[in-house]
Amino acid sequence: MKTHRSFRFRFCRPICLAVLWVGLPRIAAADSPTGPACESEVFGRLPDQREVRRFSLDNGAGLRVQVMEYGATITGIFVPDRNRRVTNVVLGSDRFEDYLAGRVPAASVIGRFANRIAGARFTLDGTTYTLAANSGTNHIHGGPQGFAKRLWQGEALPRSEDGVVGVRFTYRSADGEEGYPGNLVVSVSLLLTPRGELQLQYAASTDRPTVVNLTNHAYFNLAGGGDVMNHELWLAAEQYTPTDASLIPTGATATVVGTPLDFLETTRLGARMDRLPPPYTGYDHNFVLGDPTPRPRLVARLRDPAGGRTMEVLTTEPGVQLYTGNHVQHRGVCLETQHYPDSPNQPAFPSCVVRPGAPFESETVFRFKVR
Repeated sequence: MKTHRSFRFRFCRPICLAVLWVGLPRIAAADSPTGPACESEVFGRLPDQREVRRFSLDNGAGLRVQVMEYGATITGIFVPDRNRRVTNVVLGSDRFEDYLAGRVPAASVIGRFANRIAGARFTLDGTTYTLAANSGTNHIHGGPQGFAKRLWQGEALPRSEDGVVGVRFTYRSADGEEGYPGNLVVSVSLLLTPRGELQLQYAASTDRPTVVNLTNHAYFNLAGGGDVMNHELWLAAEQYTPTDASLIPTGATATVVGTPLDFLETTRLGARMDRLPPPYTGYDHNFVLGDPTPRPRLVARLRDPAGGRTMEVLTTEPGVQLYTGNHVQHRGVCLETQHYPDSPNQPAFPSCVVRPGAPFESETVFRFKVR
């Protein structure tokens, strides 16, 4: 397998999880009299009494973002609609206890490997590694104590001359954590800029060969409530990866044309959901976007026709998992940009192997507009 490609990004600062705002009517300056700002507060405490801070970012033009150190989790993206009504467009809670107890879907960073690994094991350079089996006999989302349940270290970034505010999160995953080899240092930053995009930039470096697949598991609801069945989706994917009954890819790819997975033309999420075969109760499919790219390209557009909020997705990643919140009554939809499920066991899939001296880097952009 080839080593994961390393990309050079437009920003010189360490890997970023960035949030920017585009295409929305500007709110009066009085809404944010001090301009772009970043503030922090103690959001809660872990059982061992370690503090969990939440950072609040304001771009000075009507967009606010909140993100906490536990799981590097976005707790709020507050977005106006066509009538300038502002609501949180990600599922979550304003109570830390709800996250700690797992009572709410969390827009957390997922790792060390997002999605599923068959049999909770993989072989790398002749050595087989056994992982936690937390999805039947399979491994999912980095294990029961994956990155989403770890305390990251947050650091506010200085405001740039062009008004960018942000926060950087760092986590050190020890060799053997959840069964993965190598000490891994992960950096994720969230930047809020006046330009109007939500950029997620990730990096990870290791001292031993390992596998890495990072994403954010945000459940978006652009209406701010209800279900997402009337959300409209365009997805630039002509193929997907078929799976077995346990949602493990077979290793093949297949066309979406003529199937309920065809979003090449804008379609309501609920329009063909009842045509999905068992075991699916909604969408939970990996779509093929092509080889990883040096710069993000437009791959998806999600829209709430009632309020006009629109989110475009751009990414360097080769795949996107469409998940319609099937276990939460379709109250949110995830567009998880990532490598394909079970990539460590599928030599035909784009490689997720990371080696010393060749760090993992990827970028995803969520661009919000009103139409």
